[in-house]
Amino acid sequence: MAATLDDQAIEQTLRLQRGVIARRQLLERGATDNDVRRWVRRRDLARVLPGVFVDHTGPPSWSQRAWAGVLHCWPAALWGDSAMQALLGHRWRRATGIVHVAVDDARTLVQPEGYRIHRVAHLGRRVRWRARPPRMEAEDALVALTASATTGEAIAALADACQSGVASAAVLLSHVQRAPYVSKRSWLTAVLSDMAGGSNSSLELAYVRGVERAHGLPTAERQVRDRAGTRWVRRDALYRTYRLCVELDGRHFHDHARARDADLDRDLATALDRIRTIRLGWGQVVDRPCRTAAYLAALLRQEGWSGRLRRCSPACSSREAVRVAGAPER
Repeated sequence: MAATLDDQAIEQTLRLQRGVIARRQLLERGATDNDVRRWVRRRDLARVLPGVFVDHTGPPSWSQRAWAGVLHCWPAALWGDSAMQALLGHRWRRATGIVHVAVDDARTLVQPEGYRIHRVAHLGRRVRWRARPPRMEAEDALVALTASATTGEAIAALADACQSGVASAAVLLSHVQRAPYVSKRSWLTAVLSDMAGGSNSSLELAYVRGVERAHGLPTAERQVRDRAGTRWVRRDALYRTYRLCVELDGRHFHDHARARDADLDRDLATALDRIRTIRLGWGQVVDRPCRTAAYLAALLRQEGWSGRLRRCSPACSSREAVRVAGAPER
């Protein structure tokens, strides 16, 4: 920016908006149209959308495109998938190049390329205006997601939101119960109840619903802080009576050698208390839940469990696994 300009407010706005600013904001902060034209000519600013600029000449990031869409359509807010991407960042698994922006349903705007404009009734009551950028309320966005997402995508988004502190299972459950219309209300209520009960990750939820509960296994303690030998550990699923601990590892690979080393240390500490540790990943829990349940049932029976494995459906493959695992079936 020009050195002769008192541009502190402009610089602060650029910082808050990821380097994006609207012409109207520049004029409100003392700039003139001539100033704007000069900054563009000198490449201090580059046009992203009509009336909206970014403070560099390279390709704008997704966050900068999101800010540009909101400022171009102002008053507006990120909506749907884009609200979820703003909430979860790199955790959001359905990211696309389209930026979804909501405006009041009384307005009609030309839709810029790469953007999708949604006209929404009562927009003001459904937006967190103080977010950066303004976006759909987290509870609304997460609940609306379930209408179009697959079961896996919905569970992953709900779990990621609760793990990252964006939302809490209890608040989401209350929202689902009092909202006048919710798609898949009973399913959402069941999933959120599991999360409120201690199942934190999408893999843990899949384990509870697809392996343990579906096949009649005993109910484990979730996310237990427990002493193992001389140290404290947190166990994903502990069958204390049967001295079996199930650890659920959703990472496709460990973040670094230190993380893997910490896992092995925890297993050693758990072994001091003569508790057997079984580690399960996505393959065992999601791809082969019936076979996994049969093997766990056999391990539990070795430690005194008297229950019987239940078939989760007529197509359940646990019967085939039973012959290998030796877990009686009902």
